[in-house]
Amino acid sequence: MKSSADNGSVRRGKHCPTRPPAGGRTEKGELPMKYLTKKQKKMLRRIVIAAVVFAALFLLPERGFALSWLRAVLYLIPYAIVGWDVLWKALRNIRAGQVFDENFLMAVATVGAFGAGEYPEAVAVMLFYQVGELFQGAAVGRSRRSIAALMDIRPDYANIERDGALVQVNPEEVKIGDTIVVKAGEKIPLDGVVTEGSSSVDTAALTGESLPRDVLPGSEVISGCVNLSGLLHVQVQKEFGDSTVAKILDLVENSSSKKAKAENFITRFSRYYTPAVVFAALVLAIVPSLITGQWGVWVQRALTFLVVSCPCALVISVPLTFFGGIGGASKKGILVKGGNYLEALADAGIVVFDKTGTLTKGNFVVSEVFPEQLSREALLELAALAEGYSDHPISRSLKAAYGREIDLGRLGSVEEVPGHGVQAVVDGKTVLAGNEKLLAKHGVACPPCDCVGTVIHVAADGVYAGHVVISDEAKPDAAQAIAGLHAVGVRKTVMLTGDRRAVGEVVAQTLGLDEVHTELLPEDKVARVEELLGHKQGKEKLLFVGDGVNDAPVLSRSDVGVAMGALGSDAAIEAADVVLMDDAPSKLPEAIRLAKKTVRIVRQNIVFSLAVKAAVLALTTVGIATMWWAVFADVGVMVLAVLNATRMLRD
Repeated sequence: MKSSADNGSVRRGKHCPTRPPAGGRTEKGELPMKYLTKKQKKMLRRIVIAAVVFAALFLLPERGFALSWLRAVLYLIPYAIVGWDVLWKALRNIRAGQVFDENFLMAVATVGAFGAGEYPEAVAVMLFYQVGELFQGAAVGRSRRSIAALMDIRPDYANIERDGALVQVNPEEVKIGDTIVVKAGEKIPLDGVVTEGSSSVDTAALTGESLPRDVLPGSEVISGCVNLSGLLHVQVQKEFGDSTVAKILDLVENSSSKKAKAENFITRFSRYYTPAVVFAALVLAIVPSLITGQWGVWVQRALTFLVVSCPCALVISVPLTFFGGIGGASKKGILVKGGNYLEALADAGIVVFDKTGTLTKGNFVVSEVFPEQLSREALLELAALAEGYSDHPISRSLKAAYGREIDLGRLGSVEEVPGHGVQAVVDGKTVLAGNEKLLAKHGVACPPCDCVGTVIHVAADGVYAGHVVISDEAKPDAAQAIAGLHAVGVRKTVMLTGDRRAVGEVVAQTLGLDEVHTELLPEDKVARVEELLGHKQGKEKLLFVGDGVNDAPVLSRSDVGVAMGALGSDAAIEAADVVLMDDAPSKLPEAIRLAKKTVRIVRQNIVFSLAVKAAVLALTTVGIATMWWAVFADVGVMVLAVLNATRMLRD
């Protein structure tokens, strides 16, 4: 019997991978009523009802009220409809010991305005405040939906064969070694290796790249990608909790826990600012009244002062901007682990690169072979056998050039010397395969070589056997990345490599790097980064860009560690502060540009909000500004700041 899996069909229904656009946005980016939360819909209805009642009362002539208390009661109706929850939150927070917040300021100001007989102003302040709250709630919701849609990579199920039938199970139930079936249109639920089938997979949710990747038997696939065409059988290599999709989701969800300096400043600012303005309002109400005796005038000014001073614009817009910046970067395949790293990216002044796998493809191929006393094939055989246990790109290229199955039974002890090469026993002979330093350490002289590429010298039982030249090529966008970094204000670009000087200098010159240091061991790279950290100017930060596996010490020592070529690399996701989800270095200038825009918007909102509030507070103190001015200085400024912040969501 032919199963549904055979034709790659996609089940519709509960687990259907084909969904309407997430986030509830129409094609024009509008936010229709049906996509508001239930709570927001209720608030909108309350606002509309209160606004209609308020407008009707406001249009009636004041002399139409026979009794003043009747006018107060009538204005209490729209006030209660739109503002009862603010009063309740203020009382609840006071009881919990959290007195000075925006609910307290709004409650005191509006209740005081009622007490002073300014009924329309009291209702208007509460009404516009709630409009602003609804607006910022919708903006935050949109930003969350944007990230949720972007990171909508969590798989709902995995297909696994049991008793000849295809069964949908929770991905967390699948074990390492199990074989899952991924049909066309479905998300790959777990990391693994393709055992049967061929297809193209969409990695856009992880890398931001629209170009699909072709996979064949033996290809590694990672969770979160979408199978576009053929039927794939995948042998699972990681449990769901350790899979790429789980790590990325955890990274994005927790990015907001690491606050930028600007966010921390706003938190500290609000903690001291709110009680300060409350006491300032008390002083404004009492001291001039004792001198002039005009209690009504000064109490009214104090209440207006309270409304103006509400720090909503800063408290809402600054975190929203960083949230939008992180979301915008994620959409481009750039994962930033927190607002603090986004802020640091904006100050990037020195960018240090590893070479292999970062600026170059890391796809080494044997370009030349120079045997001495041996045949070409015998030299390649010795080198390939010595590197038999290694999975380093250089080792893979030597084994590929050898072209035969490696007989590991011919290998004895093997010692890998970091930064030098390999010492192994092959057929009872001690074989050295590595750079000049490795052979010099064992007293073997190497002839001079001016070849451009990585040179692997080989010796057997202390006798020089020849050398193999391995070449790597720069990534297509590496030069563009260096030019882009200079364009966004990076002062110096540096490359650190363990490769020979001739190779490093050719790569640096080709790509347009400012500085290059070659023939470095891992500890030498840390020392060079330490030296460069001492050359920073002002507030600028040093970024190190590496593969996230071999460069973990340098990634952690730099101000910001950026992992390149990190698709599917656990070590990269763990070690770096910023993860570029494909191996394109040109994403780095884009990340810095986004960071600069984020910080620029944050600074604009801080300066604008404080400047407007300071001006209106001064005008309030001298009696020029009224409660209507206060509405603009509070709600109006908040709306403008949030609108400015949402520019990050459209990037």
